[in-house]
Amino acid sequence: MLNENDFRDRASEMIEDLEEKLLPISEEHDFEVETAEGILTIIFEDPAPAKFIVSPNTPARQIWVSALSTSFKFDWDEAQGTFVLDKSREPFLKVMADLISKPLGTPVSL
Repeated sequence: MLNENDFRDRASEMIEDLEEKLLPISEEHDFEVETAEGILTIIFEDPAPAKFIVSPNTPARQIWVSALSTSFKFDWDEAQGTFVLDKSREPFLKVMADLISKPLGTPVSL
């Protein structure tokens, strides 16, 4: 398990990377990306309102994502060098691309 400082650094980098990758996509597909205090919020208005919350959970050493009425928890995987979904071991950015594609109705890649 990562120590607290390493977790904070890696989680911040991952969330910042996600934000950077989302900004051009958000302009193209007309959704909002907001950050405050290390928490990333993705807001969709059309075709149906939806909100995704991406936040670090330091005590659990996980990045938590609330999206589509589901909670997703990502652990650091040293072998892959990224955060991965706790159940399937899929990389964070792949899962996020799949989640974001659903309300947009079109595939996106991150």
